[in-house]
Amino acid sequence: MFYNEYSKEKLQEELEGLYKEYNKIKESGISLDMSRGKPGPDQLDLSMDMLDVFNSESDLKASNGFDCRNYGVLDGIPEAKKMMADIMECNPENVIIGGNASLNLMYDAISRAYTHGIMGETPWCKLDKVKWLCPVPGYDRHFGITEHFGIEMINIPLKEDGPDMDMIEELVSKDASIKGIWCVPKYENPTGLSYSDEVVKRMAALKPAAKDFRIFWDNAYAIHHLYDEEEKQDTILNIIDECKKAGNEDMVYEFASTSKVTFPGSGIAAIASSVANVDEIKKRMSVQTIGFDKMNQLRHVKYFKNAEGVKKHMAKHAAKLRPKFEAVLKMLDAELDGYGIATWTKPNGGYFISFDVMEGCAKKVVNMCKEAGMVLTGAGAPFPYGIDPKDSNIRIAPSYPSPEELIDASKILIVCTKIAAIEKLLETK
Repeated sequence: MFYNEYSKEKLQEELEGLYKEYNKIKESGISLDMSRGKPGPDQLDLSMDMLDVFNSESDLKASNGFDCRNYGVLDGIPEAKKMMADIMECNPENVIIGGNASLNLMYDAISRAYTHGIMGETPWCKLDKVKWLCPVPGYDRHFGITEHFGIEMINIPLKEDGPDMDMIEELVSKDASIKGIWCVPKYENPTGLSYSDEVVKRMAALKPAAKDFRIFWDNAYAIHHLYDEEEKQDTILNIIDECKKAGNEDMVYEFASTSKVTFPGSGIAAIASSVANVDEIKKRMSVQTIGFDKMNQLRHVKYFKNAEGVKKHMAKHAAKLRPKFEAVLKMLDAELDGYGIATWTKPNGGYFISFDVMEGCAKKVVNMCKEAGMVLTGAGAPFPYGIDPKDSNIRIAPSYPSPEELIDASKILIVCTKIAAIEKLLETK
């Protein structure tokens, strides 16, 4: 029975019991942090052997004979480019290997466009207005970059198969001040959804008014499946191939990394794009660095051998993550289904569950959870400027706590969600 069908008296009785339960939780001294999608210690342990791959001087040479201890090789050693190209399903000539984080590469790409422009176009810093499209809910650190550069962000609603393409096509075709769009196309952060073939094709075929419009395709979770069965693994079309077919091969920058494959602080990141874009990026990068950490690049390749080795390693991650996601989803299904006060996604991969409470309740739920000993990502974080127009979305990150801790965390979330919903309903009774 939905809560909105309860009488005022029954709601008040239910609320009284929930507050007793909530106060008992507060007194128990629970301390949990689910604010970021960090791999748990058990996941980090999976890659410890990678630290022992170098045993002699000969181990430190790349396939072309280059000594990885020295300066040079701006765009990455050949075997690292090949491995990341295979993961991103493109050619090594389309790939540049960066440092430990793809977020760094995204920031740098926007910074270069801001100060020096793209392909001969006016630097964005010299324009009166620069705008950016932001599918929501989305990744807060993406929005932090564009906000940092003073770029005006426009919310684009996410549908079940990806962002609203009708809205995107209309906006980019008419407004030359729109210079880009953030995309997490597979196991999206935080919804866990993946873009349909139609969405990818329409994205690749955009006809933007701005010649320097770029799709920032953050394929962070390309190989982050939760299930071994292929029928449970999402697949998406290759954006670089689709852009080339549509005559837009320069329109996309794709990003990926091994941050949640090996060690988040010591992975390798890559950007893939057209040869023309890669050449321009390398020219600008040559002023910034002589080369990134080639020993770390070689360490990854020696450990995994190739992209298939990486994918086999990811099955070990899935075995660690799957029970955690299932623990949370089982609790939500058992305790909230049928009340009409919350909905949540059930992803096949990635690091997050998107949880939507009644409109106007997210901040209250997050604050109550914090008072009870559980820290969540701030309400509004998955939206530009931290403003959720409906105040309803909460990002759940189940990766770091243990399954047992996640049961406690879910209990807190469920109780707080029920309290916030009932108090909201009582305002109208």
